[in-house]
Parts: sequence; structure tokens; C-alpha cells
Amino acid sequence: MRNFMLAIKPYLGGLSRISLYISGIGMIAMTLIVGWQVFGRYVLNDSPSWSEPLSLYLMSWFIMLGAAVGVRESVHLGLDIVRYVMPPAIQKAMDLLSLGLIVFFGIGMAYYSTLLAMGTWSATIPVLGWPGGTDFFPMIVGGAMISLFALERFVDVAIGEEVAADVLVQEAA
Repeated sequence: MRNFMLAIKPYLGGLSRISLYISGIGMIAMTLIVGWQVFGRYVLNDSPSWSEPLSLYLMSWFIMLGAAVGVRESVHLGLDIVRYVMPPAIQKAMDLLSLGLIVFFGIGMAYYSTLLAMGTWSATIPVLGWPGGTDFFPMIVGGAMISLFALERFVDVAIGEEVAADVLVQEAA
């Protein structure tokens, strides 16, 4: 298992990095679109109708991709006070339980978002002219990536490859 994890880590790291770049580009594009909307409304007195739904769609993408990367990098907020006072074996069990729940959450999000996308595919987003199901693509991809990255961390913790953040802080001090 350790060799398999070592083999796929560069690919998962690349996927994470690409997700961050796409998120950054989406955030810049959304900022430009909203800027154009404000310019159109207050200077041209003609606000573009497509700007709000498109910027919301882009926001969905960069939020979901960023959340997936956050799972991989373990940078989400958490209340770890109880975890830190437990013995290392209990900490590991708590980490495994938490990551396992995140895997199942991501799978559920991807699955039910797929059902929603299929159910709303025949509808049309009025201003953009896209099928309504495209609104759920960020949740499908984000859920799958959250599951994938949480599973990677789960295996790392299970085989003892993940270095705990508190150990790094103690070493730095």
C-alpha cells in the first residue's frame, strides 16, 4: 500500500495544484465580470444580464475546488482541543473516523448532485441558455475530489505516513 501511495501522490498533488490554478482563474474572472456589471450599471446605464448567473457559476467552481484542496492540505477549521488531550492511539482513531466520514460525505455529495443534475437537465438557465443540470457540475466534481483527497489522507493516517500538524509545530519551537 505504501508503494501505491508513493506512486499516486505526485498525480494527486498535480490535481490539487491544477484545482488551485483553476480556482484562482475563476476568482479573477468573476471579479472582472462583476466589475463589468458595475461599470455597465453605473456608467453605461445598461447592466449585462448574463453577469450575475455566470459569476455565481464561477463562484461555485472555485469554492468546491478550493474545498477539495483544503481537505487534502488539512487546512479546514476544526475544534481539536479534545483530540490533543487524548493518547496517540485515540488521536489516530479520531482522525480515521473523521476522514472516513468526509469520504462518505463527498461520495454522497457527488452522487446526489448527479441525480439533481440529471433531474434538471431538461430545464434551461434563462440568461445563459445552458442546461439546468450544469449548475450541479461543481458539486459533482468537488464531491468526488473531496472523497479522493480524504481517502488519500485516510490511507496516509492508517499506514502512519501522515505527519501530524502538532508534531510539526513542536519541532519548529
